[in-house]
Amino acid sequence: MKPRKTGRGPATEPRASARGHTPRASGKRPTTTTSTTTTTLVELVVNGAKVEVPVEATDRLLDVLRGPLGLTGTKEGCGAGECGACTVLVDGRAVNACLYPAREIEGRAVTTIEGLGEPSGALSDVQQAFVERGAIQCGFCSPGMILAATALLAEHPEPTDEQIRDGLVGNLCRCTGYVQIVEAVRTAAARRAGGGTR
Repeated sequence: MKPRKTGRGPATEPRASARGHTPRASGKRPTTTTSTTTTTLVELVVNGAKVEVPVEATDRLLDVLRGPLGLTGTKEGCGAGECGACTVLVDGRAVNACLYPAREIEGRAVTTIEGLGEPSGALSDVQQAFVERGAIQCGFCSPGMILAATALLAEHPEPTDEQIRDGLVGNLCRCTGYVQIVEAVRTAAARRAGGGTR
């Protein structure tokens, strides 16, 4: 699978990601101003729990997840929307958290790798398939890859191999060679088709 090259440099201002996120206008929220920063309280749902977090104008969703929320499963690789290591789901859609302005997350539902499994600790069907098929090696890309695969299967329950590759084109892996990853997604899709969804 060849990664899509966009030729973009490091992010310097909010913009659409490779996955097509276009920031929406956020609602009015209380703000506090210091001599150097302005902080806004933002409400959102993270992994099923309603939270309120303070964000600064320059914060990205990635900063909020890894910082005040302590959800370090979301990784920062390139910081420019090129590698997919920071992929999370926003309202069920895969987005690059390193490009998503934190203030634009008001009222949205975010799912990170920590929110995919069961409360009992059981893995989701996609996570389990990645383990079984050897699609996880160093693990750095795995959270983003698994979330991208989860979004893909929600849109295409029985994807072709081409659809799998297209759905994961924004996620880079330096260890597996992608064969095991495609097999893992195929396995999860087959289980769902057989009624084993979770």
